[in-house]
Amino acid sequence: MAQVAIFIGSISDEEKMRPCAEILTQLGIAHLFTVTSAHRTPGRTEKLVADLEAKGCQVFICAAGMAAHLAGAVAARTIRPVIGVPIAASPLGGMDALLSTVQMPPGFPVGTVALDKAGARNAAWMAAQILALNDPALSARLLAEREKMAKGVETAAAGLEGR
Repeated sequence: MAQVAIFIGSISDEEKMRPCAEILTQLGIAHLFTVTSAHRTPGRTEKLVADLEAKGCQVFICAAGMAAHLAGAVAARTIRPVIGVPIAASPLGGMDALLSTVQMPPGFPVGTVALDKAGARNAAWMAAQILALNDPALSARLLAEREKMAKGVETAAAGLEGR
């Protein structure tokens, strides 16, 4: 059972969203990573959300560029948390996707993170934190990962200061 679903609006978004799937795998979180479009395959999107929700999916992560309606289309079909990752895919440098993802009508929120790979990583961490609310083992894994990050900064600082 996928606890998290990662939807990308186009296969060209895969490289930017791959870090999301990698972090979820690292944390032991079952997930589905697939392509579906709010505009080109609205029926597929609706069916995926319904099927995954029925199977126990807890969090949806949606990445899209340009008009970036995927996260909103998913939020319209579930009350589970939806995390949006805007993708820079147009001459506007991702500003269009950012505004489309963050400006949702009241009652249909999309938690929006940064663009591209940084956003992909934070979407995974945010999904993990949501799931950890009811999973003490996952909570412990998250705390251990944070400790590794802190040690990495300390090591980098010691190396820089020792030059």
